[in-house]
Amino acid sequence: MKHYKKIILGGILAIGIFSAYKASDEYFEVSKNLDIFASVYKEVNISYVDDVEPGSLIKTAIDAMLKSLDPYTNYYSEAQTEDYRFQVTGEYGGIGATIRQRGEYIVIDDPYEGYPAQQADLRAGDKILEVDGKSAKGKTSDDMTKLLKGSAGTEISMKIERPGVGEMTMTFKRAKIKLNNVPYYGMVDKETGYIKLTGFTPDAGKEVQDALKNLRKNNADLQSIILDLRGNGGGLLHEAVNVVNTFIKKGELVVSTKGRDRDNNRTYSTLDAATDTDIPLVVLIDGGSASASEIVSGSLQDLDRGVLIGQKSFGKGLVQSQRMLTYNTQMKITTSKYYIPSTRCIQKLDYTHKVNGKAEAIADSLKHNFFTRNHRPVKDGEGVTPDIKTPESKYTKITQSLLTKNIIFDFATQYRNTHNTISITKDFDLTDKDFQDFITFTNGKDYNYNTDTEDALQKFKDQASKENYLSDLNMEYESLLNKLKRNKSNDIEKYKTEIMQALEEEIASRYYFEKARIEASFDNDLEIKEAIALLKDTAKYSALLSGK
Repeated sequence: MKHYKKIILGGILAIGIFSAYKASDEYFEVSKNLDIFASVYKEVNISYVDDVEPGSLIKTAIDAMLKSLDPYTNYYSEAQTEDYRFQVTGEYGGIGATIRQRGEYIVIDDPYEGYPAQQADLRAGDKILEVDGKSAKGKTSDDMTKLLKGSAGTEISMKIERPGVGEMTMTFKRAKIKLNNVPYYGMVDKETGYIKLTGFTPDAGKEVQDALKNLRKNNADLQSIILDLRGNGGGLLHEAVNVVNTFIKKGELVVSTKGRDRDNNRTYSTLDAATDTDIPLVVLIDGGSASASEIVSGSLQDLDRGVLIGQKSFGKGLVQSQRMLTYNTQMKITTSKYYIPSTRCIQKLDYTHKVNGKAEAIADSLKHNFFTRNHRPVKDGEGVTPDIKTPESKYTKITQSLLTKNIIFDFATQYRNTHNTISITKDFDLTDKDFQDFITFTNGKDYNYNTDTEDALQKFKDQASKENYLSDLNMEYESLLNKLKRNKSNDIEKYKTEIMQALEEEIASRYYFEKARIEASFDNDLEIKEAIALLKDTAKYSALLSGK
């Protein structure tokens, strides 16, 4: 027995010595490389031919180092801490409006309802000429953001030019801006409620719960709910748990995290009584649904609490933690991976084993099958796959061009400045005369674009030229190209319905803000129509969740 004890003790000592050597080696490597870096930095700072900015040099070095890890591990200088705080909390001091660059000036893009910009009657399309007496000409969006932000209660004076109206000066006070996680909730028909969730900053769970409670209170015929997570890039993990808790009873495991440091190994369960565990639920997701959105959608899928409709989600299964550093700097660092109730991790890209510096998607051969509570098969390593897949909805090339070239935006600006009021969003429809006015508005404006057919023809021409066939085929090529151009000139009429929809959304938002933009999109939203149809087909809905 003593002999065995000696062997065991010797093994423990060997492990301890090996661990000590390993820790010592790692410490030496860190110390050595920090010394090398300091030597390089010192030499550049002293000897480089031109003056260098020490802070900028270090920031570049840190950013490059962290970029080699993953896109989510980031360093924030003292000047950037306010931006980071906004990412985490959704709060900042300012006027409450988004802006966009237009040539040498910045214009108001979208005022937030109920905040200083909207209350002072700043409108989308207003060109900013001066801020507090300083010219705004040549300012970038970042420059202007710094000028517009400030402590709540501080005064700001803005000189603007309103198209079709002229110049005017407005003086008002900044306020604390807190963006809602739920910018809209309402009824898409008599029986179906809809909740749009765009972020996971503090109170996201409460906002979803309050929205559901108000829908139940104010709509006696409410039978089902659509939770829209499309385009929601995520946020706070605990708020994802709180959102799930809206529909899942107390005490259910929602997500667990595992990292290299055992302190990051945690489990997160629902803590409160659910708002409603029975109401039929559809969750909408797409390629822009990431992180916390995937915890919510994946957990509800794993627990068979709702049906997912849309496209495969982004595939971010990594968790970041905040670290405060010296001199009022901080960083966000990836500390763990998260696992939803089926124990799958939905992380899509492998940042540990990069190929030529690029993260590759996890190979199909390395993915595993998991099962929901009702034994429906699901996979890891590829984001969250919806139960009902729908085609990705994209604007046609002409509508994309009209949007990106600001022609729809500018027409909406003109419309708002010449029409004091419109009917409520659900009743608002542009007339054929309005559309003809839009066509007239586009005359002489550049919204050139290449169709997929034009791109294919160009590839054909390039290949034919390489193979010396072009001289024989050139006449046919030119004939096809000319015919295509003639047909393309009719695209604005051909895609009238789609263009009218984009116009109505933009114009409605000028009067009733983001809520109107969301509401105006319902008529042509394929996923919402699919969700409504499923929720009315109770047998199909139940069959999907039961896995039968």
